Amino acid sequence: MSRNDSVFPHPLYDKYVLQPFYEAAKTHYYAPMLAANRAHAVMLCRCKIISEANAKALLDALQAVEEPGADELTLGGGVEDLFFAIENRLIESAGATYGGNLQLARSRNDLGYALTRLALRPLLLEAIEDLLGLRQVLLNFAETHLHTLMPGYTHTQPAQPTTMAHYVAGVLAGLGRDFSRLRFAYETNNHSPLGAAALTGTAFPIDRQLSARLLGFDEIQLSTYDSIGASDNLTDVAGALSTLGVNLSRFTYDMLFWATQESGAIRIHDSFIQISSIMPQKRNPVVLEHLRAKISRMLAQAQGVVIQCHNIPFGDTVDIEDEIIPPLFGSLETAREILQLYAAVIETLEVQVAHLRARAISGFTTVTELADTLVRECDLPFRQAHSVVSALVSYAQDKHLRPQELTAAMLRRVASDQIGAEVSLSDEAFAQALDPQAFVDARALPGGAAPSATAKVLQVQDKSLAEDRRWLESVGASLAAAEGELQAAVKDLRDL
Repeated sequence: MSRNDSVFPHPLYDKYVLQPFYEAAKTHYYAPMLAANRAHAVMLCRCKIISEANAKALLDALQAVEEPGADELTLGGGVEDLFFAIENRLIESAGATYGGNLQLARSRNDLGYALTRLALRPLLLEAIEDLLGLRQVLLNFAETHLHTLMPGYTHTQPAQPTTMAHYVAGVLAGLGRDFSRLRFAYETNNHSPLGAAALTGTAFPIDRQLSARLLGFDEIQLSTYDSIGASDNLTDVAGALSTLGVNLSRFTYDMLFWATQESGAIRIHDSFIQISSIMPQKRNPVVLEHLRAKISRMLAQAQGVVIQCHNIPFGDTVDIEDEIIPPLFGSLETAREILQLYAAVIETLEVQVAHLRARAISGFTTVTELADTLVRECDLPFRQAHSVVSALVSYAQDKHLRPQELTAAMLRRVASDQIGAEVSLSDEAFAQALDPQAFVDARALPGGAAPSATAKVLQVQDKSLAEDRRWLESVGASLAAAEGELQAAVKDLRDL
């Protein structure tokens, strides 16, 4: 072992562990650590654990640390992380007597887990706000296309006529649940572990509720063991983003199909299109490919969070401290990219309405209604009606007939051959049964494809959006109030 390798830190440990995580901590934990330090100093003073003079010295020193910014804090001289870098500066500024008291009744354990929760909070709220934005854009889009007929697909084949609004309302339903999952993740995360110290709490007469309130936490984590051992606030984020990613990836699959020349359903705006270097005719919808890739990245990052929380002891461990920063914060940052980009794509999306309307009957998508009509009008059992209509479709395909070319007379001949019975259906009823608009309009049950039914679904989703937006605003107001209370408490002590 060389002389340089015999003291902490080993050069490789410094290169691959300390330095990268120190930079990550400066990015994500610097502001939360200053806030947590101020709240702790105020709490220690109010609980008479330290004097007002000590609290003032600490708060003045924290201000002196903050003014030059995080970039002035460098790692070196045996300092292993941001916590010790700041503590050393505090002791230099406030003196050893006062500066060394900030860590009373506290450990790097409960502080570290509190910092993760504080750092996650704005990213979660920003992702939630971006999801609200995408939901609003999709809602506006759906309202524009209440009467836009299109084929609905099952097993990737044209199944029945529906509307673009009916499809998008289904996508919105899933995104509404994604909002609830992210909200749950936020609420799970916004509990304070401060006061747990290393594991068992502290014998000092601290006020855990005061520390929590000053930092905008909704409540404390009551169990001190849970406070430093829990990881479900991390896996809840990962779980919510995983489901969001799956929901958006399935929508993206459809969008990519719709954008093909073979489908011709949509036209991506030119601002999102890239051309071929050799083929002049190409309009490559690469934005959708980038979205698909970004969703895959987010899913991988979220899964990385789960894997790092898996199969480790229930207690303090670096697996869910420094090492989890890249996938955890990266997953939320990727989510924001996806949500913002998707909203911009939908806002500029052009739907080929006439083309979709023509395709709504292609592939005999309306014949379910013809079978239902035979049940209602001709008193056939459904299975017999199904058999007759299936035979009619086979007849049409053999003769290369389009749905519009079928007649009631053809139906009567096929029925006679198929079930040996006469089926009497008027030409008007036959044509009505094959009309895609009539097909959709008849589905007026709650949540159905009829524009009247879909409009009611969108009204409910609009109300849900408004409620979710009010919740987000109330959270913002609560956090602003907590920040104001902390600033006032700090000012009172510094003005002594």
